[in-house]
Amino acid sequence: MNLAVSESLQLDRAPIEAHTTALSKPFREDAMIHHVSIPALDVSHVAKVLTELAGWQARPFLGPCPGSVMMLAEDGHGTAMEIYPDGTTMSPGQSDGQIVFGRNESPAVFPFHVLLSLDTDRATVQRIGDREGWRTLNCWRGPPGHPAFELIEFWIENRVMIEIATPDMLANYVRSATAAAHDEALERMASARVSAEGPTAPA
Repeated sequence: MNLAVSESLQLDRAPIEAHTTALSKPFREDAMIHHVSIPALDVSHVAKVLTELAGWQARPFLGPCPGSVMMLAEDGHGTAMEIYPDGTTMSPGQSDGQIVFGRNESPAVFPFHVLLSLDTDRATVQRIGDREGWRTLNCWRGPPGHPAFELIEFWIENRVMIEIATPDMLANYVRSATAAAHDEALERMASARVSAEGPTAPA
């Protein structure tokens, strides 16, 4: 996060807090993201690699999108990943119609990612990424100068990023992915900015 972004977050925080407080509900332990979708140039090959990496089961997608694959985690929660042929689009239906699948030119890269915690190790992830020629990078995330959690960037076909947390990485991420942790980081960044700017001169 750069300084300009942190400043805008600090300025906008009051209305955000008021809004979220008004809409807050009791915590539900069963609330979760169950599945996501990604595009692939070679759907079958990407499914094969993810099966090896994650241990998930690959099955033909049952929806109206030919050539797609459903990756099933078989974890008792319905966790899954749908892999669509590159260029697949999803549009709202008309009237009471459901989603409409189509095809269009695909961008080179995507403003999307998902973090998966997998029962694997760093060496296995790196080995698979190296074999495929897909960028695979072990790194830390967090505010500048304050790394908070570690993960592996795994770039499918060097276009779509999946972040992977191995078991030894997960605890730090869980500690960091809370509103309280974000508030603490924002306060620390604001204090560092004030210290860097020095005392304000009297008017």
